[in-house]
Amino acid sequence: MLQRVISLTVRDVRFQTSLEQHGSDAMHTDPDYSAAYVVIDTDCGLKGFGLTFTLGKGTEIVVRAVDALAGLVVGKSLQEIVSDFRGFYRLLTSDGQMRWLGPEKGVIHLATAAVLNAVWDLWARAEDKPLWKLLVDMDPKQIVSCIDFRYITDALTEEEAVDILVNAQEGKKRREDQMLKEGYPAYTTSCAWLGYPDQQLKQLCTDALEGGWTKFKVKVGADLEDDIRRCRLIRQMIGPNNTLMIDANQRWDVGEAISWVSRLSEFKPLWIEEPTSPDDILGHAAISKALAPLGIGVATGEQCANRVMFKQFLQASALQFVQIDSCRLGSVNENLAVLLMAHKFNVPVCPHAGGVGLCELVQHLILFDYICVSASLSDRMCEYVDHLHEHFVNPVVIQDAHYMPPKDPGYSCEMLESSVQRHQYPEGEAWKAAHEQMTKA
Repeated sequence: MLQRVISLTVRDVRFQTSLEQHGSDAMHTDPDYSAAYVVIDTDCGLKGFGLTFTLGKGTEIVVRAVDALAGLVVGKSLQEIVSDFRGFYRLLTSDGQMRWLGPEKGVIHLATAAVLNAVWDLWARAEDKPLWKLLVDMDPKQIVSCIDFRYITDALTEEEAVDILVNAQEGKKRREDQMLKEGYPAYTTSCAWLGYPDQQLKQLCTDALEGGWTKFKVKVGADLEDDIRRCRLIRQMIGPNNTLMIDANQRWDVGEAISWVSRLSEFKPLWIEEPTSPDDILGHAAISKALAPLGIGVATGEQCANRVMFKQFLQASALQFVQIDSCRLGSVNENLAVLLMAHKFNVPVCPHAGGVGLCELVQHLILFDYICVSASLSDRMCEYVDHLHEHFVNPVVIQDAHYMPPKDPGYSCEMLESSVQRHQYPEGEAWKAAHEQMTKA
């Protein structure tokens, strides 16, 4: 691992998903799935690829933030980075001037995730392993050495983290073999984006059921009567025994969330996702307490800024399902901390995915969680969205509604260069064509 980083480049890549309402929800009505896409070059020719997910406008700001971080990476050897990964993580997140832009939240943290995702990809490629396998094969103390425990030791100490990983060694090989054979259970969000008309929704549900899907998520929050109608339609389509979840994407105030979800309780949702502001920990706790008698849990995390907030969500019993995100938190390092805290608090992890590359990335983390941390599949599943996978060199493989473990080295987020060039903003051919159409109109 003597490879030395000689350059770090970042590009603004955007896909016009808003044209067909893919990804539309109550708060994000016209998302163009996008990414700040990072490539690390080394002096031996080995590359690392990483990204962070965005929704179109503003991606250029994340790109500038990545450029600002690049100087902390270029010139270092891979060995120098991973031999003190905790220190390197802190170098990126605690720069004496740039941390003022966060700290560990917002645009600068999204940029940190993109850079660190590329570093982890580089490390896995150097070891000739998929990232999940790199993690699984690590000694517990080495895994823990990658985590920054600052601000979370009142909830999880380094010693407790090691104990969790050591205790999970029993049955580890059996669980790894199980994943290689069966894969990790998934649920689909692709059928019920808020902007989809009923006929499209019905057809997508029919196709999904025929494909073996049994767990479905529906976007809600814009109009109560329309939510009742759409949830009734979905429940009729999937039947009483399949699993339904609902997602408001932060639309409501606390009281409104409780009353709105109570009206939807007849459709037996397993959870309400992001019912209110992602920063309102006590609000989530109040919603959780109010909905518990209805058998409805609260799920959140895709816009939870960092491990400190997850710590407080867990301490306050404010969520019943932890939704990690591979690009919102500080890459693998910070997600490891959240996985271990969730296990200590006995809260299942059901990752957020979709977007551009989120499925490709987070599959590695949830495989590690099952094999090396939780050892449980109870109330656990990973989100899947069937968009844009064709733009990746090693796209996710879904069989019978399960994520099959990646076999190729790396973190699965290398994009096809032809796709990057075509969809780079604003100079890519896809955007030139869109601009020409707008000009003609």
